Amino acid sequence: MIQSMTGYGKSVIQLPTKKISIEVKSLNSKNLDLNTRMPSLYREKELSIRKLIASKLVRGKIDFSLYMEITGEETSTQINKTVVNQYIKQLKNVVDGDETELLKMAIRLPDALTTEREEMDENEWSQISKEIDSSLEKILQYRVDEGKSLEDEFVSRAQNISDLLDEVIAMDPDRIDGVRERLNKGISDIKEKVDENRFEQELVYYIEKFDITEEKVRLKNHLDYFQKALQSDDSNGKKLGFISQEMGREINTIGSKSNYAPMQKLVVQMKDELEKIKEQLLNVL
Repeated sequence: MIQSMTGYGKSVIQLPTKKISIEVKSLNSKNLDLNTRMPSLYREKELSIRKLIASKLVRGKIDFSLYMEITGEETSTQINKTVVNQYIKQLKNVVDGDETELLKMAIRLPDALTTEREEMDENEWSQISKEIDSSLEKILQYRVDEGKSLEDEFVSRAQNISDLLDEVIAMDPDRIDGVRERLNKGISDIKEKVDENRFEQELVYYIEKFDITEEKVRLKNHLDYFQKALQSDDSNGKKLGFISQEMGREINTIGSKSNYAPMQKLVVQMKDELEKIKEQLLNVL
């Protein structure tokens, strides 16, 4: 079953003095492009988080964010009263103003506030870690759901190409007859006697140059392989991309060899369907 690289997962946990929100977003990318945002308090866990995300999500442009909101009454930031009072005294010598206005000015000056470094609680982190796992499970499910939609479209587009190929196969005898008729008419217009045996040999050689039997067989095989790859246990967008490239080669060769307007029209339709497949394959893991 294929998976999309597009996904979103979010989890929220309420701890005694803070609320933790975890968000994981992913978009398509050729490789793993991981960005993390988190408070400095939990920065020591960044490496392990990165390894976990890489093992779970494998590929894509991924943004991981961990937000912390203090909800308790305690705060690690304190007013440095001594420094603030000294600032107010100095400000009184410079400007006139009431105590409230001077306090507003003093509180913005350096060292007016002090922040005690909070140590991480391992028990607290254990709860947060579970929520990270939960958010990753949500984004994985999102990817699976999106992958199912992509799979349905791929199946439909591949079937359209297969149906168009059946039309190409059906009209191929008429195309060859048309080539033979045009050559015969060209010879008759010259109004010269020709060696019939030699003409037949040249005709066979000329028609062989326009033969698309191998291309039809290979394209059919590529379509079957593409369908089987969609049903494989793993999601391999790169593999599907390689198969689509091979399909494109066969379609292009059929178009260049066809020399027959009705068939070239079908080839253009096949190219259009394949292009839509390629566009969506960029989103597959």
